Formats: sequence, C-alpha cells, structure tokens
Amino acid sequence: MKKATIFQHLVIDYHSATPKYIQLANSIIKAIKEGMILKNETLPSINELSFEFEISRDTAEKGYKHLKKIGVLGSVPGKGFFVKNTDLNQQYKIFLLFNKLSPHKKIIYDSFVETLGELASIDFYIYNNDFAFFKKLLENRKEDYTHFVIIPHFLEGGENAHEIINTIPREKLILMDILVPGVTGEYGAVTENFEKDIYDALEQALEQLSKYHTLKIMFPAYTYHPQEIMKGFYRFCNQYAFNYNLVSNIANEQIKEGEVYINLMENDLVLLIEKILSTNLMVGKDVGVISYNETPMKKIILNGITTISTDFHMMGERAAQLILENSKEHLEIPFKLTLRSSL
Repeated sequence: MKKATIFQHLVIDYHSATPKYIQLANSIIKAIKEGMILKNETLPSINELSFEFEISRDTAEKGYKHLKKIGVLGSVPGKGFFVKNTDLNQQYKIFLLFNKLSPHKKIIYDSFVETLGELASIDFYIYNNDFAFFKKLLENRKEDYTHFVIIPHFLEGGENAHEIINTIPREKLILMDILVPGVTGEYGAVTENFEKDIYDALEQALEQLSKYHTLKIMFPAYTYHPQEIMKGFYRFCNQYAFNYNLVSNIANEQIKEGEVYINLMENDLVLLIEKILSTNLMVGKDVGVISYNETPMKKIILNGITTISTDFHMMGERAAQLILENSKEHLEIPFKLTLRSSL
C-alpha cells in the first residue's frame, strides 16, 4: 500500500484526551471497516508513523501492538505489520466528554471502557468545566458517532448547556453524574441525587457527628458543584439542630475545637489538613473531617479519612450497559458513607 493512500485515512486529534496510540488503532479499524485497508495489506513502518504524526516510536508501536493483541493485525519479523483480520465486531463509535480528569473520573472512565470492551471505539475529550470549549468540541466534531456520553459540569455559562445538548439525537445521548434542565425527549442517564445523598450520608454518621457542635462545608464561591449539595447540607443541620456555616475559602479559616469540615475539592483537603496539623487539635476527637469522593489515598491519610461518595465504578459500568442494552432509563447510583478515624 502506498504511503500517501493510507495516511489519508489515519487521523490523530491532538486536542483529544484519548491516548494517541488508541486513536491510531481506532483510525486503522475504521479504515478497515470502510474497506480502505484490505486484508493482508502491509501497514506503514513504525518510523513512518512516528514521522507523519509527530509521535514517539513507542506510541506508534503501542498502537500496532494493541491491534495485534485484539487480533486485527499480524506481524512478520523484518517486514512489519499487516492486516490479519477484517471481520471486526466494533459496533459503537462513542464521543465521551468529561468536565475534568481526576482520580474518581478515571475510575468512571476505566469502568466504562472495560464494560464495552472491543465492541466500541471511544474518542475521549475533556473540557475543563469551560462551557465555551464544551460547545466548540460538540459543534466541531467531524465523526459520525453512535453515542454521546457527557458529564455536564460548568463553572459558568451552563445555563445554556441544554441548547447544545438538544442538538444531539436523543437516541444517541447519555448524561452522566447530573441532569441538565431543559434537555428534552427520551435519553439515557446515570446520575447522583446530590441533595438526598449528602443528607442521607450525614444522617448515617449522626452518632459520630453528635460529639461536635458545628458542621462546616467547604463550598468555593466559584465552583461547578451543584447547589443541591448545599440544600441537603442545610436540611440536615436544621433537622438535627447543628450549628453550621459555609466556608468559601479554607485559607482564611481558623480551625476550632468541636467543628466538622466537609470538603468537596481535593486541593481544599490538602489545605485543611495542613491547617489542622499546625494546631494541637486531634483529628477524630477535637475536629472532624469528611471528604467527598472515595480515593485509595483517603484510606491512609490521617489514619483514614471518612468519605461520602458515589460508586464511580458502577457509574461507568451502568452508562456502558445503557449503550449495550439500547436503553433510555434514568438510573441513580447509590451513595455510600465510609466511616474512618477522621470523624
């Protein structure tokens, strides 16, 4: 196969969060399915791929080895890689759009990809809570996708999110984590119930919370977190007669005995821990800490930080199952309190 011919069908999007070796593999699969690359045809060398796309040789080789592992390519020592199998079973082409990449979002991603396995080709993008970039990614997409799976959280401009989301055919749409007001029609969704979840989690911890007099939630003024979290927090404090306060900037906060801090952001948790360690207060006795979103490190920090968290593995798995089952269900993922010594 002439070099110029095959490179017309291979594309790498440098704005995409999808690893470049996966993009390379998906481009080759797409070209095979469309009959642009035929069985037994020899592919460009690793050096040619590296030069053409300005990627490392390791990345190019990893893409080929991935295709070899799933049975698409074969190789002959000294001659390179060739198309071994054109009977491919990829049924889905998915546009996966996350607001950010964090430890718990990675759990969602890994679970989603693992559940779909070889049935799907996934283009993964991150818009960093920026609505303008979110809109640009969706409006400028060039591929024809079978599904759009979206986590819609914005720092600002989100009030218009429904307008761009409503341009997506409903049978192709799956929302994750939160629903967007104004999105019409029947579509799939896998979400959290933010108000109910924090209320129920704090209620489960009522015995441990009873030794403190004040609950404080660290809720930045400029945040993408839903206001429903605050509603659930206030409702719990009023129901069980706790003093309460909203902390918008932990850097200005004076840590006092008898208070519990609930943090949403990982950076705020670091600052909170630094402040507590600079006092003579004992975590879990004099001051309490509850953190949103379970991560492995929270099992260790301060001898264990109490967390309230959704099941992120289940969220990714259920979203993938909606695709596999062609379902338009709206599913709520259960929330879990994990009590540790920080409370």
